[in-house]
Amino acid sequence: MAGFNKVVDSYEAAMAGLQDNMTVIAGGFGLCGIPEGLIAQIKKMNTKGLTVVSNNCGIDGFGLGLLLEEKQIKKMVSSYVGENALFEQQLLNGELEVELTPQGTLAEKMRAGGAGIPAFYTATGFGTPVGDGKESRKFNGRDYILEESITGDFAIVKAYKADRYGNCIYRHTAQNFNPMAATAGKITVLEVEEIVEPGELSPSEIHTPGIYIDRIIVGDFEKRIERKIISSASSKQ
Repeated sequence: MAGFNKVVDSYEAAMAGLQDNMTVIAGGFGLCGIPEGLIAQIKKMNTKGLTVVSNNCGIDGFGLGLLLEEKQIKKMVSSYVGENALFEQQLLNGELEVELTPQGTLAEKMRAGGAGIPAFYTATGFGTPVGDGKESRKFNGRDYILEESITGDFAIVKAYKADRYGNCIYRHTAQNFNPMAATAGKITVLEVEEIVEPGELSPSEIHTPGIYIDRIIVGDFEKRIERKIISSASSKQ
């Protein structure tokens, strides 16, 4: 990369340095706003023993589900198993370590990690298996548990538009987890639909400042729908 220009021209360059047993934080929610091409590149690299932090693990045959197929993921830190039958199978068979984390807590773990905050107290999970073995404390008469923040060796995120400096905006539901994930990686790779010139994005529009982004690549997205439901003709009568 030359100066502030963070754009790379290949997925190989985008994910250079990823090695076995690293931690990868992945943005997106369900199949919305996921960095499809970066995930496919990780599959191509056949990197093993990964700890992946993401709200869920894609679906069978798409998204992070591709990495499950090749048994590249050693541990998942997520809040939702979702529709992925292979995820469930590997969990029950003891092939996949899973740390289920409440959704809001998971988002805050990423945000706190990116902000340099090592841990925080939350009431969510107190008195449940989520809180087992964790430090607890009362604040204003309410019980809280201590949750450690999360950082990763890599963070992979997807945005709608970015300039070559890395300033970017997300569309609609893609704002779930991508902004937090982008701050929490030692190396953050951004996959975008469109690159614009610096200055074209209004400062008030920018969701993630370029200071958090290390590499940018323009992707070609399938944008698959997780579950398509179409009304039958009879139901409309």
